[in-house]
Amino acid sequence: MESELKDLNSNSNPPSSKEDRPLLKSESDLAAAIEELDKKFAPYARTDLYGTMGLGPFPMTENIKLAVALVTLVPLRFLLSMSILLLYYLICRVFTLFSAPYRGPEEEEDEGGVVFQEDYAHMEGWKRTVIVRSGRFLSRVLLFVFGFYWIHESCPDRDSDMDSNPKTTSTEINQKGEAATEEPERPGAIVSNHVSYLDILYHMSASFPSFVAKRSVGKLPLVGLISKCLGCVYVQREAKSPDFKGVSGTVNERVREAHSNKSAPTIMLFPEGTTTNGDYLLTFKTGAFLAGTPVLPVILKYPYERFSVAWDTISGARHILFLLCQVVNHLEVIRLPVYYPSQEEKDDPKLYASNVRKLMATEGNLILSELGLSDKRIYHATLNGLFCKS
Repeated sequence: MESELKDLNSNSNPPSSKEDRPLLKSESDLAAAIEELDKKFAPYARTDLYGTMGLGPFPMTENIKLAVALVTLVPLRFLLSMSILLLYYLICRVFTLFSAPYRGPEEEEDEGGVVFQEDYAHMEGWKRTVIVRSGRFLSRVLLFVFGFYWIHESCPDRDSDMDSNPKTTSTEINQKGEAATEEPERPGAIVSNHVSYLDILYHMSASFPSFVAKRSVGKLPLVGLISKCLGCVYVQREAKSPDFKGVSGTVNERVREAHSNKSAPTIMLFPEGTTTNGDYLLTFKTGAFLAGTPVLPVILKYPYERFSVAWDTISGARHILFLLCQVVNHLEVIRLPVYYPSQEEKDDPKLYASNVRKLMATEGNLILSELGLSDKRIYHATLNGLFCKS
């Protein structure tokens, strides 16, 4: 999200004349302008005690709590989290030391657009088992360090929806007259709403899937090797040449591979394409649904009293600092049954994505919104302009 904010700052042109500038004569004018923006761009608005962009104002009691946490919780949690990250990096380094990474097809265009694959997620055997199990365990430990001591998971039953979306197993009569249970289809992707970078930690602890990430992530110290062990699909930018599959094409191939091959890494996708404040569900992109394979919908909710872990209108450093200051953080997970598309949904990925979205909104009590990333950029740019002029 930090990169998004940087792009917004660079792309947004400040008014050049006094006539173009909003006349914010007082703090009440600024507050009214922000309130109006928050209503218009509700899926991205922060409604917690810490306010828009995490800038407050804070009550005296909250300032005292933050001051105490800064000298007690924050140093301890920082040291523990860095130790866990270093430990897992060392595990990944040791168990991939004499293994060559899997390299998928690299696609380029003349100007340098790249979708590139280099991972250790296609490894097999006991080394891969150690990497996955230690990764899941340490991800959960890291969440514990961040204050997520309990994670409530629920799996609602959807037997009433069997006609349109059957259960994962079915029983038929074979030629000998004996009952034969069909092998359940493996979901091609896990799809989830997107609230925070903490979503990734939870999914790592639950199923250790691969993600779509920027190419630069694979080059980062410590995190780079871990992302390769996850099997991340690296993208540099969307290519423009007609013969270039781009991100959607590459994701489609990975979804099909995960569906048909049990040894292939499962891919985790956030079809909204960006984060929200956790109360809304944006329009889904079709990348996870193009292959027409079953998907596993997962809904994440972060109840809060003081600080919302939603990563919107707040800098990364400020967000992490406030997160570490919270004694207890909460996470609720709703894991829906595998969604099996009808033939009509297979033929129409937009319909498939829309139906899964509506189901997730109903089961997660989320509000559907037609806003997208472009609206979010406008909201952030306008907020930055208002605070710069105040």
